[in-house]
Amino acid sequence: MASREDLTGLLDPTSTVLLTVECQQGVVGAESALPELAHEARSSGALLHVAQLVSAAHAAGTQVMHAIAERRPDGRGASRNGRLFRAAERLPVQQLTGTRAVCVAPPIEVAGEDLVVRRLHGLSPLAGTDVDPLLRNLGCRTLVVTGVSANVAIPNAVFDAVNLGYTAVVPSDAIAGVPADYTAAVIRNTLALVATVVTTRDVLTAWKLPGLG
Repeated sequence: MASREDLTGLLDPTSTVLLTVECQQGVVGAESALPELAHEARSSGALLHVAQLVSAAHAAGTQVMHAIAERRPDGRGASRNGRLFRAAERLPVQQLTGTRAVCVAPPIEVAGEDLVVRRLHGLSPLAGTDVDPLLRNLGCRTLVVTGVSANVAIPNAVFDAVNLGYTAVVPSDAIAGVPADYTAAVIRNTLALVATVVTTRDVLTAWKLPGLG
């Protein structure tokens, strides 16, 4: 665990970006296509912690970016080279461009200065999207990764961030996956090997902000 001084430098608002991953209505909202994941994100407190971090980032002057997964109604450009993609096509709730399902879910509040990056393919918020060039243009050195799921998108985001030269920070209480104990196992046995694992309170402290909510 990094010291308070190390975290303050690592999480410098001028060179840090907070990324929320798939925190959208159709994934973690009340009408989720994945109700088990949505329940875990909410009951564990992860979604609330994401919202707290977003609010804190706005207050600290840290850039916020929201990564959204969606598909066109005609399916053009969508990935089909994995069971997950094909199963998603049969779900009763579709993450269709322009619908409520692909809006950022409450209690997260999107500010005018936030960036929203939408992808039509793949498993990663970074690979093949605008996220990396936007981060470089913003002068980002540290990427704080939050959201869902610890099963797929979060590990992808962390690995891609590290491979691209960013320092990844993962607030362990601001990500969720299923089953519940899987998230802790992934953090302990995988993400902790390549990312700095912290808590929401650690980030708030580094940004010199009180606990929110």
